[in-house]
Amino acid sequence: MKYTVSMEIALPRERVVQLLADPAHLPKWLRGLVLHEPLTGVHGQVGTTSRVVMQMGQQKFEGTETITRREPADLHGIPKESVVHFEREIVGEGMWSVTRERFTEAGPETTLWVSENEYRFSGLLMRLVGLLTPGAFRKQSQQHMQDFKAFAEQGKDVRETKD
Repeated sequence: MKYTVSMEIALPRERVVQLLADPAHLPKWLRGLVLHEPLTGVHGQVGTTSRVVMQMGQQKFEGTETITRREPADLHGIPKESVVHFEREIVGEGMWSVTRERFTEAGPETTLWVSENEYRFSGLLMRLVGLLTPGAFRKQSQQHMQDFKAFAEQGKDVRETKD
């Protein structure tokens, strides 16, 4: 299963990618995050593997995230014409996914965030989940992006909202 979602954020690209890359901010916008801890490497750097635990309603997911691309490595003084890339792979029971994110300047104070997502499922249960609820994955990706946008632009913290 593959899909792409995108969103504009009313902040300069350099500020957006710095906020996104800072692990201290993850709980503020990544709804359902229980744990995100590096096992090897430094958070956000290429080659780093992390244990990730997410809780969505009654469902709990645990997987291993590996950062496969971050360009440029230094998120300060990024040339205007450059595209910033963040890519990661997540492996969990019955599921493999890759996310390829690109950040470009949509204007002097606006960033375009494009997220390409791909999922592969193994095992009967996960294949059924992927087959029966493909829209749920896209919806969750859009929710994470919307939550990040609200955090970045307005300082909203998902832990303070009632769902």
